[in-house]
Amino acid sequence: MTAKKKIIEPNFLPALLHQSPGNVRSIVVTMGKGICFSLLAASLANQQGVAADVVAQLPNQTRSLSTDQGAAAASSAKSESLVAHRPKRANFEQESTSQDARHVADWVVDSGDNRSMPFVIIDKTNAKVFVFNADGQLRGAAPALLGLALGDDAVPGIGDRKLSSIRPEERTTPAGRFVASLDRNLHGGKILWVDYDTAISLHPVITTNFKEHRAQRLATPTPLDNRISYGCINVPAQFFERVVSIVFSGTNGIVYVLPETRSPQKVFASYDVN
Repeated sequence: MTAKKKIIEPNFLPALLHQSPGNVRSIVVTMGKGICFSLLAASLANQQGVAADVVAQLPNQTRSLSTDQGAAAASSAKSESLVAHRPKRANFEQESTSQDARHVADWVVDSGDNRSMPFVIIDKTNAKVFVFNADGQLRGAAPALLGLALGDDAVPGIGDRKLSSIRPEERTTPAGRFVASLDRNLHGGKILWVDYDTAISLHPVITTNFKEHRAQRLATPTPLDNRISYGCINVPAQFFERVVSIVFSGTNGIVYVLPETRSPQKVFASYDVN
């Protein structure tokens, strides 16, 4: 625009001097309007530029606020997620335990698979029983006698057969998850029914057959001599009275019999609690 203005201005005044007064007045008025329009246009353009600058800054502020708010929301959500998914574990106190027993007990507490009921972990490989409150607090642990035969499955219909008809290889303690409750046997003794269909229960050790030396087997430090029963779980009498009977008094519970031929994950669909 500056270059064009220098070309037009030298030729403009001589042309104006040769005009009549009326024409000069008309030209001046026209020029005035042109200048006004030019100034107005320049002013509007300037205001539009300022407005554009202001508008250009607004998205940055909004974007900055949105970024800050988004980061705060993400941080809050992450914190809530960590709190909501904080792992829960069973408390074994100072009791020694196998990896599988701890794995299942932790999973029970973290997943709530016990449905707010007390639960028992029976570790067949190590011939040991752990009794927990509903919240996963250990109430007691003890050695146990288990089925003579290795295996995790019960023979179909074995609960309806006489003991004398059950062969040694059929005397297994089946693995699995069982809803258990206190009851009494035919002689009036207290038992904890584990699986009624297969006639499997947890009860005080039976010592009527002296040749089996069941009490002595429970007292040895190794689990190698703890396979002697027809499938039931025998525990020390005092442990049954002081722990099992009290924990299961007036309520059902869950008994988890750990497998010895399969993994706990396959039997219980359990997961590692990290």
